[in-house]
Amino acid sequence: MRHEAEAIALTKVPHGIVKSGDLEKEHGLLLWSFDIARPGTKDITEVQVDAKSGRIVAVDNETPAQQAAEVRADKAKK
Repeated sequence: MRHEAEAIALTKVPHGIVKSGDLEKEHGLLLWSFDIARPGTKDITEVQVDAKSGRIVAVDNETPAQQAAEVRADKAKK
């Protein structure tokens, strides 16, 4: 199912490259979350795909500063 979810996520970022993908539980939903690099920018597009329905749940663009803040927050949780 990951490959199908990845293909769905890539429809939101033409020519994008998947940098990471994780299965997560958020707001009671099981989601595939993909960080996708976009050509010509250091920004990352995070696309979340419902693992059961294949529906895109969220699309967020993150700048390098936002990415660094997210990494710090994740480390603080551990």
